[in-house]
Amino acid sequence: MSDNYENDMGKRPFSARRFVSRPKICAFCSDKNIVINYKEVDMLRRYVTEDGKIRPRRQTGTCARHQRALASAIKRSRQVALLPFTGESLGDALRHQ
Repeated sequence: MSDNYENDMGKRPFSARRFVSRPKICAFCSDKNIVINYKEVDMLRRYVTEDGKIRPRRQTGTCARHQRALASAIKRSRQVALLPFTGESLGDALRHQ
C-alpha cells in the first residue's frame, strides 16, 4: 500500500471527494417584496420539515435576521392553528395505529 491517496488509475477514490456547495443567498434579502407573515402558510411550509421541525439556516440559506423572523412567524402560525406542531395530522396518526 502506498501512502498517497491515489489508486491504480491515478485518481482519488470516491470517498476522498468532498462536496463543495455554493453559498446560498437569502431569498428575503434578494427580493425585498417578500414579507414574512404568519398568515402566509404556503410560504412558511417550505421552511418546515415533514416532521414539523423548522429547517436550519444551512438548509434554507436565509440570513440570521430573516431566520429569526421566520422562526417567530412559524411559531405564531402554530399557535393560531394555521400550521401543525407535528408533521402528520391527527387523522393520519389514528390510521397508522
